[in-house]
Amino acid sequence: MLSDAEDAALYDLLNPWDPERSPGDRFYHELIMAAGSVLDVGCGTGAMLSFAREHGHLGRLVGLDPDQAALDRARRLTSVEWVEGRAADMRWQADFDLAVMTGHAFQCLRTDDELRDSLAAIGAALREDGRFAFETRHPQARAWEDWSPAGEIRIVDPAGRTLRVWHEVQSVIGDMVTFTGTTAEPDGTVLRVNHASLRFLGVEELGGFLADAGLEIEAQYGDWHREPITADSREIITIARCG
Repeated sequence: MLSDAEDAALYDLLNPWDPERSPGDRFYHELIMAAGSVLDVGCGTGAMLSFAREHGHLGRLVGLDPDQAALDRARRLTSVEWVEGRAADMRWQADFDLAVMTGHAFQCLRTDDELRDSLAAIGAALREDGRFAFETRHPQARAWEDWSPAGEIRIVDPAGRTLRVWHEVQSVIGDMVTFTGTTAEPDGTVLRVNHASLRFLGVEELGGFLADAGLEIEAQYGDWHREPITADSREIITIARCG
């Protein structure tokens, strides 16, 4: 079996933070370095804020996540504040210039109530004219159709083991996609199965939730090069401003 700590370490291998190579990582890194105080909602193992601190960010950096194993890994860097919890439970008031949700973490907000409560808490945490940046997969691209065992990745973990990792869709009901992520040895011996559901909101539905939370859309892009959203866009990348 794969422990929670091993799973968190594997996540970093599968999702390295590298603004020099990844346009998405560069998009967020530039926003973070230009902001005096930053809240990373769903920070995971903390790679993004750790990178910012190590590359000269001098302001307040706070990472929030409900996953204790991921935060244990993040806490190796003590110059960033790491907080265990969920977005809807935040109680910060006008503390941050910028809030971000990366890695499609926004799609983990599955119910209407969770979306409303989380966006309200994020809005409250922002200073006047503070901004909230995040991305969600555009439902028109039907990204889940590419999630299958045929798309498996092979990777060598920190212990030197070669592992197979793949995703498989279990159901698509309305705007909710439920799937599993499996980690196995080369011979197929399963080490871990993670279950997850993601919500795929369209542009109009997303805009409605933001407006209800008092967040005004400043810009929306269909890709990491800041091109407009089109009929072919795979992403809805949003920067919203707190009024």
